[in-house]
Amino acid sequence: MATKPAPAAEKLRVDKYLWAIRIFKTRSQAADACDGGKVKLHGNSVKAAKAVSVGDKYDIRAENRKWTIEVTALLDHRVQYAEAIKYYVDLTPEEDQQMNQRVAASFHTGKRPSKIGRPTKSDRRDLDDFMRGDD
Repeated sequence: MATKPAPAAEKLRVDKYLWAIRIFKTRSQAADACDGGKVKLHGNSVKAAKAVSVGDKYDIRAENRKWTIEVTALLDHRVQYAEAIKYYVDLTPEEDQQMNQRVAASFHTGKRPSKIGRPTKSDRRDLDDFMRGDD
């Protein structure tokens, strides 16, 4: 199924666009970010209802992340990530990209990484057998 960009005559809201290109998980999060001053166009905060135009450059701050994007095409509905990245160009400075990677790497889910740390019950049995010399 091929996705097509929004018609040029149609006005597209910033919050809907940011949700469609997968910067935010929900449209309400995108609207809250706009209303909270976390989305800027040319250094000025934009409201969620502001119309998006091709060529606009937005500075976006989300939880622990920063983006600088340029709109290359309009998209009014949510699509797969592989399709969504075709509708903007990521202009995020190198230092912000490195910070984003550090934050992602330090994210802790509470689960222990596989095969690291305390042995499983089966591993413990194998280790005990090895130490006793059993085969």
